[in-house]
Amino acid sequence: MHAYRTHNCAQLRAADVGQEVRLSGWVHRKRDHGDLVFIDLRDHYGITQIVTEVDGPAFQVIESLRSESVVTMTGKVVARAPEAVNPNLPTGEVELRVASATIQSQAQELPLPVFGDQEYPEDIRLRYRFLDLRRERLHKNILLRSHVIASLRRRMIDQGFTEFQTPILTASSPEGARDYLVPSRVHPGKFYALPQAPQMFKQLLMVAGFDRYFQIAPCFRDEDARADRSPGEFYQLDFEMSYVTQDDVFAAIEPVLHGVFEEFADWEGKGRSVSSLPFQRIPYRESMLKYGNDKPDLRNPLLITDVSDFFKGSGFGRFASIVEGGDVVRAIPAPGTHEKSRKFFDDMNSWAQSEGFPGLGYATQKDGVFGGPIANNHGQEGMKAIAEAMGLGPNDGIFFAAGKEAQAAKLAGLARTRAAEQLDLIDKKRFEFCWIVDFPMFEADEDTGKIDFSHNPFSMPQGELEALETRDPLDILAYQYDIVCNGVELSSGAIRNHRPEIMYKAFEIAGYTQDDVDTNFAGMINAFKFGAPPHGGSAPGVDRIVMLLADEPNIREVIVFPMTQKAEDLMMQAPSFVSEKQLKELNIRIAPQVVADLKAKSVDGVVDPAAG
Repeated sequence: MHAYRTHNCAQLRAADVGQEVRLSGWVHRKRDHGDLVFIDLRDHYGITQIVTEVDGPAFQVIESLRSESVVTMTGKVVARAPEAVNPNLPTGEVELRVASATIQSQAQELPLPVFGDQEYPEDIRLRYRFLDLRRERLHKNILLRSHVIASLRRRMIDQGFTEFQTPILTASSPEGARDYLVPSRVHPGKFYALPQAPQMFKQLLMVAGFDRYFQIAPCFRDEDARADRSPGEFYQLDFEMSYVTQDDVFAAIEPVLHGVFEEFADWEGKGRSVSSLPFQRIPYRESMLKYGNDKPDLRNPLLITDVSDFFKGSGFGRFASIVEGGDVVRAIPAPGTHEKSRKFFDDMNSWAQSEGFPGLGYATQKDGVFGGPIANNHGQEGMKAIAEAMGLGPNDGIFFAAGKEAQAAKLAGLARTRAAEQLDLIDKKRFEFCWIVDFPMFEADEDTGKIDFSHNPFSMPQGELEALETRDPLDILAYQYDIVCNGVELSSGAIRNHRPEIMYKAFEIAGYTQDDVDTNFAGMINAFKFGAPPHGGSAPGVDRIVMLLADEPNIREVIVFPMTQKAEDLMMQAPSFVSEKQLKELNIRIAPQVVADLKAKSVDGVVDPAAG
């Protein structure tokens, strides 16, 4: 018999009754029923119930066990009594009547329980992440992550992509988020950077003659955390293709994403549906108008309408002056709110103010009669015209967001989501995908008027060089796209600008010289001068994909060892001081002001000697 186990804790069935077996695992739960003691023994695979009498040969060992101790149990498989069968466990028809038990590792008192679903403070969970990962929900999330990555890899290979690994130590780039820098010991004063993404390397692979590349790529960005973004590092399904149009990119990646989401849509019995192929395509400007953002949740049926023209010269002076001053009024439907009290609408206005906006206007409606200050000023006929344009019914209210276009769009988008949540309109049983396309190539700074790139500077402008030379920069669109699912942006992508003369001109419009381009992007621009194929790609975020499939609101719930929002690893105590010897080898000295700040924060005025 094996030293530790003949079976795992999910294997035993009624057919195994009478066998002598050995199991090893953690003490998940212990229950004392007087003359009998029961233990739920857990391993990676599942749970088996263990039973012993108080006068049994293993009782004294079992009695001493604390929860989460590791133990090896040997005994005979017996059938449970009919009334004791647990239909929720694969092993629920049997139990192990233990003859001997060996403690492999006795657990101390736990800082958080593994059994049950109790919520614990995040700092405790992250400090003891190895315990947190034993809990059923989180354990299953990490398994799901592994299965999703395996599925993505298999589907990409089936689509004709080849996996390559790109460098982790590279050069710092002036574009994007802040880099994580790595000092060089052999080149004093110089630094490597951890890649924010394999962007330039994957494009260089296309220049090198490889046709379809992918990798499950680690990316590193020194940026703040959000619910859907982990600080420090994340993983993406990075891919690039040669000799492709935008349509070709969509046709290649849509079956991969659709297939993965269909494969795991019923994870944990959730029974969700996935939007059909091909995914809907929504131009950027249309998305900003109808949904108030460029990552719309299409499960939400509410659509925003621009109603600015209805207030020109109207009786409602406030909105009239806003529109006549060049700004806009956006309207969000509030269906079936005729039975809602005025408090519902006032609460929405208070919520908007709490988000930093001046307020959210509204009009109530019951049986075709409008109420509220806006309706009183604008009049019943004016309100009916707005309602007709919005396609409203006789009992649908309206919310209004007014002001500068960007701010009105933002408030309208947030109010659309808030209203749908308050009215329970969002179907949680669907995955709705869409592409956002036709992003503007450039944008103007509101304060200075300076033209800069609005998105990815390496995208091919629609109309190529001719558009850059003959059109207003703010009217030029790019072959640039985002893939969005349920209001979560999974990735940005583009057909790349592979021609040096177009790249130089695009950067010139944004205020950069040819020398700037040659200096900051030397590797890529030089490669393009030796024959580059048209190419494009994208990089859906693995963490966000798993977060959606696991139905988790926070990305940390699908990452094995995540950091805190302040980018700290509480378990490994990183970042940490390093020795003075290490700093000297790297020709680094900590700034005096940093040392002073550390001393001020310390309890006794002493800091690590390496910090001095």
